[in-house]
Order: sequence, then structure tokens, then C-alpha cells
Amino acid sequence: MSETSTKETLPLAGIRVADFSRVLAGPYCSMLLADLGADVIKIERPDIGDETRSWGPPFIEDISTYYLSINRNKRSIGLNLKDELDLAKAKKIIAKSDVLLHNYKHGDDAKYGLDFDSVKALNPDIVYANISAFGDNGPEAGKPGYDLLAQAMTGFMSITGSPDGDGYRVGVAIIDILAGLNTAIGILASLYAQETGEKKARARLVETSLFEAGLASLVNITSAHLLTKKEAKRYGNEHPSIVPYQQFTSADAPLVIAAANNGQFARLAIALDKEEWLEDSRFLQNHDRVAHRDVLIPMIQDIANTHERTELLEKLQAHGVPCAPVSTISEVFQNDHVTARAMLLSCEHPTLGTMPIVANAFKLDKQATPVYRHPPLLAEHQTEIEQELDL
Repeated sequence: MSETSTKETLPLAGIRVADFSRVLAGPYCSMLLADLGADVIKIERPDIGDETRSWGPPFIEDISTYYLSINRNKRSIGLNLKDELDLAKAKKIIAKSDVLLHNYKHGDDAKYGLDFDSVKALNPDIVYANISAFGDNGPEAGKPGYDLLAQAMTGFMSITGSPDGDGYRVGVAIIDILAGLNTAIGILASLYAQETGEKKARARLVETSLFEAGLASLVNITSAHLLTKKEAKRYGNEHPSIVPYQQFTSADAPLVIAAANNGQFARLAIALDKEEWLEDSRFLQNHDRVAHRDVLIPMIQDIANTHERTELLEKLQAHGVPCAPVSTISEVFQNDHVTARAMLLSCEHPTLGTMPIVANAFKLDKQATPVYRHPPLLAEHQTEIEQELDL
């Protein structure tokens, strides 16, 4: 598809985003906005750019695969905010934008005159979005932070990993992603309010932090603690409140089984030729199965040991039992469902050629949002943006 025929029909076509963010949470947020058609101008340090450009290995022709994963559909300009002329250019971009996004530490934005009050004076209609590590008040405010720190401080690591071992961080920077998603929601809501509300006091401030995004996402875990006063603990690949809902090991490979209600458990018992479980008082209700997990889980595992994974999955699926293989990343992309759901896209990169890209998670009118620009080279659009915005 051509850029004109796709980008102009997207919901955020005509919206400009001045993106001062870097690393993951902010760039992930701005990528979602760009996927929706916004003109995202990625403002980078002219010497090294976004840190993720150097985060590797792996690299492909000296380009970090990390950077490539979260910067499609954007334009890049290099500006040194410590230089008076470049800072003036940055402020002119802001004045001609609908959204400003940054992830500076608390107080750092004011050093450049990019705090909310200063920007609001420059552009009264701005949607000002700020992602920080810990927010702008409280004992942790102003401290630097990364996803690892947020996973540690919010309790993620205390509930992740083996019950008898150390806590683990989630294998992807999940709190960064959650912070980016929450910020995108706040930006979209603010743009909608501007479109439908009164003109007065249109500038809006959207704030989140890694700490808040992580804590808010613990949902049932924090609810259980607050209401019962019991400390949450690690269950490994088991579930604290549902049994069986975990990983098992077949004769040749791992799989997961999720019998989350009585009907599914009944079908599991029938599939495993264990109809007597349906009359066993220890397994009648989910709370019974939770109380007797130490009995039930080894029994299921003993049966799983006698089957190869493909055979066991076919048997369970034939009876309508929710189950799935534990796939490696390479196995994921061999799954035909990836293609069926249009989750693998591509774009043309000036040095890498045709480059595969994983689509975002939503469809619009049953279509994946298009990749209309490759992840930009550092300052690739410098002249284009300067001329277009009269910098």
C-alpha cells in the first residue's frame, strides 16, 4: 500500500506528536499513535540518538533489533536541547503539534522550559503526556528507574518464579509496555475530549509512571492481599485460585492445561479416562481442587508422562479442554495462526531491505494497521521536517 492511500484514512491522520521519549515505554506509546496515523516526530540527541539504538546484541548491520521493534511509522530529527538554536527548533515543533510526549525525570523538563506550564503557554491546545519512573511526588519522585526496578518494587518479582527459588522478572519489560499502553489511552481520551468539548482550557496533562502502571496491573493479586491481609506468594506456573491451570510435561515437551470451571474439569476428566474424579469429593468444585492441588496435579502429571505432547493436545482439544503447547519463539512464527491474524507485517528499510515486523494487537475494520514507514535512521528526516515546519 502507498503511504497516501493508507495513512490518510487512519483515525489519527492529521495529529502531530512531538516525541521526546526514549528507550521503551514512551517509544512504544508513540508507535501505537503512529500506527493509528499520527505524524510522530522523534526528537533525538544528534550524536547518539535513542539509547536503544545501541542496545545489543543482537544487531542487524549495526542496527539494534531492540530499536527496530518499537519505532516504525515515525520520522526522526536530531536536536541538542542544550543548544539554544536547537531548543528553539524543538519549541517550534511543539507549537505546531497536538501532543507532546516525554519521559524525563521529574524536574528535568523544567530545565529546558518543557514543563507543562511552559508548554501550555507555548501551545494552549497541547495534550502533554509524561511517563516517569515514580511520578512527580512522593519519596521516590525524581529518581531514575527502569522496568527491572519497577518489577521489583511493585511486587511483580515476588510472585513470579518457582515457589522454592528466587523471584524472577517477567522475561519482557512488561511494565514499560503497560505504562506505554496506559499513556496512549490517556492521550486518546484527551484528544477525544478536545474534539467534543469546549474550546476553553483545552490543554491537558496526562501522567503515568512505571510504578503506578505496574501496581495497577496486579489486579487480583493486590485485591486478594488488601481484602484478606495475606501475603501473596509464588506459585511458579500454577495459579493461586484455579486448579488445574498450569504447565505440565508430556513425554517429549511441555504444555499448559487451563480447566477454569467445573464443565472444563469434567471434560478433562473424561479426556484422561478418569471419570471417577467427577464423583471424588476432593475435586467437585474449584475450591475443592485448589485445596487438594497436591493430590490432583501429580495425578494429571502421571498421565501426561505417558503421552507425547501432540497426542495429548489432540485428545484434550477433542473434548473441548483449553490447552496449548509451550512454544519457543521460533515455533510461534511457524504457527499458521500468526498469518491468519495478520500479525506478521513487513516494510522496506533503506539498508536492511525487506524487514519483518510484528503488528500491534488491534485491528481496525478487520485490518491490521499498516507499516507505512520503516524505523527511521538517526535524523533521517532532518531537512524534511525543518523545511515542512519552517524551522
